[in-house]
Amino acid sequence: MRLPSMKFADGIAKSKQVKFGGLNHNVGAGDGELWSMENMTSDHHPVLSSRAPRKLYRKLEKPSGIFAWEKLCWVDGTAFYFDGEEKGQVSEGKKQFATLGSFILIFPDKCWYNVDSGDFGSMESTWRGNSLTFGNGLLYGEAAEANCISCKGVTWSEWFRIGDAVTISGCTSQPGNNLSVIIRAMEEDRLYFYEFSFTLPEEKTEYTEEGNLEISRTVPNLEYVCEHENRLWGCSGNTIYASKLGDFYNWNVYDGLETDSWAVEAGSAGDFTGCISYRGYATFFKEKHIYKVYGSVPSNFQLMGSATLGLAQGSADSMAVAGETLFYLSPSGIMAYTGGVPQPTGKAFGNVRFQNAVGGSNGLKYYVSMQDYEGCWHLFVFDTQEGMWHREDATQAMGFAAWNGNLYFLNAAGEIWISGNITESPEGTTEEERVEWFAEFADFTETNPNRKGVSKIQIRFELDEGASMQVWIQFDSDGIWQKVSSGLEEGRKRSCYLPIIPRRGDHYRLKLTGTGGCRIYSMVREYYSGSEI
Repeated sequence: MRLPSMKFADGIAKSKQVKFGGLNHNVGAGDGELWSMENMTSDHHPVLSSRAPRKLYRKLEKPSGIFAWEKLCWVDGTAFYFDGEEKGQVSEGKKQFATLGSFILIFPDKCWYNVDSGDFGSMESTWRGNSLTFGNGLLYGEAAEANCISCKGVTWSEWFRIGDAVTISGCTSQPGNNLSVIIRAMEEDRLYFYEFSFTLPEEKTEYTEEGNLEISRTVPNLEYVCEHENRLWGCSGNTIYASKLGDFYNWNVYDGLETDSWAVEAGSAGDFTGCISYRGYATFFKEKHIYKVYGSVPSNFQLMGSATLGLAQGSADSMAVAGETLFYLSPSGIMAYTGGVPQPTGKAFGNVRFQNAVGGSNGLKYYVSMQDYEGCWHLFVFDTQEGMWHREDATQAMGFAAWNGNLYFLNAAGEIWISGNITESPEGTTEEERVEWFAEFADFTETNPNRKGVSKIQIRFELDEGASMQVWIQFDSDGIWQKVSSGLEEGRKRSCYLPIIPRRGDHYRLKLTGTGGCRIYSMVREYYSGSEI
């Protein structure tokens, strides 16, 4: 009698990984996703790879900020540099930059630099003296009453310009002349305003004020600034300001014209935390509100706000546009904003919270340096095309600047680095040494709740010249990493079989570590499944 043959199986199964994910610091991370990493990149996705080396451009002594407009510029101590040359003096401390026309504007110093002429100066101007004569004068070639200020020996064009709104103070004889007015014309030592701008003593055509007198053109103390539609915009406290059209010197011109300045106070609680020009609107943020200014001229400007996850206090510099999306750090995490309701995009960080973020963009990738609540710094990169995060290292960035096809960043040590896929770099740059990296995968369970054991790993990889790699394994989260391979050296693309001493467990983790350029094309895990016991 013939008996049926018995099926034989050794219980060995294989899982192939040919597409590698990004960071996923969540307990439910899937196969191929990375629980932790350093100096990894999505540049070759779906291949797992280490980032390209950066290049050191310059070292500053007392870094205060970096910006790019036609050329790279920065502040080192109290000196403002443009294209490597000192152009002017500012105060020490963190700086904000904006542009209007050919001018680079520096806050909170309220200074400007003209990239065309090379001139450097202040937005504000104040004349001080002990004598001013108020009287009748001229306006547009015609005689006018009570509209003139004169002071012998003063050349007013060295202090002010026609169209400036100035504030007069210190008048005691006629206190009504302590006011803000707009200069309509000027001669050598004479300023002309609209008729009857001033109060003169009865039956006198002029009189002289004496004492501590001032005439000043001022700019609001703005905490955050941006350029939008040929105006400089800014905010401080609960108030939004807009300069005169095309004129960053003037913030108090109210002539009823389309070129006027503008200001408004928001009704919601809390101070503004940042501003940016985005998708055709001057956009202002609080921690729990986002405001847009609608309209094209002051007469129809309208401030419209929505209660939503705004910008975290202290993270104004986290705002950057990548892939046409605005990214920033909110009190609840990184948000992606396209003009409507912001969407969270920091799920990959798990329950880790961050603060004090500084961001930048190379156009398609969002770089952000953030500090966790344990005090550690992290530089993360979000690839808008692939939709994944990678962690580079512990860089504390003070600012980013995109210029000439490259992304620069200034770190807390005063070093200006060029990062990412570098195009042509300036002369004198120095490439960093071989990058040390690691990639720790999340738990592998092979979608099997039973006990299991892994016996072999096959990796197809490629290492650059002088690079090396090691493979490690950990069972059941016991905290002990066991080396699977000795150093894997440089060479052409190839596969390598790595045997593992079998050990049954609920789950296991793999970690790759190395130095220098590396690309992992595939990984096959050979395992056997046991019982639930």
